Amino acid sequence: MTLRTSSAPTGLRPAEIARSLAAAPQDWVRRVRLSTEERWYERLHEGDDHEIWLISWMPGQSTGFHDHGGSRGAFAVALGCLQEHDLSVSRSLSAGEYREFGPSYIHEVGNVTNAPAVSVHVYSPPLTTMNRYDLTDGGLVRLAEERADQW
Repeated sequence: MTLRTSSAPTGLRPAEIARSLAAAPQDWVRRVRLSTEERWYERLHEGDDHEIWLISWMPGQSTGFHDHGGSRGAFAVALGCLQEHDLSVSRSLSAGEYREFGPSYIHEVGNVTNAPAVSVHVYSPPLTTMNRYDLTDGGLVRLAEERADQW
């Protein structure tokens, strides 16, 4: 199997990489695992300027509110449907749709359907930390910081 990730042209936006890979399941579908215990994920590529993750989502699985530790990024839904919430809006994303975000973006993503979903995520620069948050009546409360060596 050939996964075309490292040959992405320099200067390509994370959204373009995510959309391109999401539209080419023949390059990665054999890698996907479905786990009812927790979201499954695999890093497909790590370079100096970006990294790419493949994530599968079973019904009910969610990230909780989090940021990307100063990295900008994008994710594209490859199969199924995902729900994204930020502090101002909730949106449903189906296969072929994507979201792009800047370095201070906080959101949560989850599968609220009754079928599995798969998404491709691209971060630039590669993630070093992520902060987890709880949404309270008073706003977001930072719960924890995760480091890349914990994934």
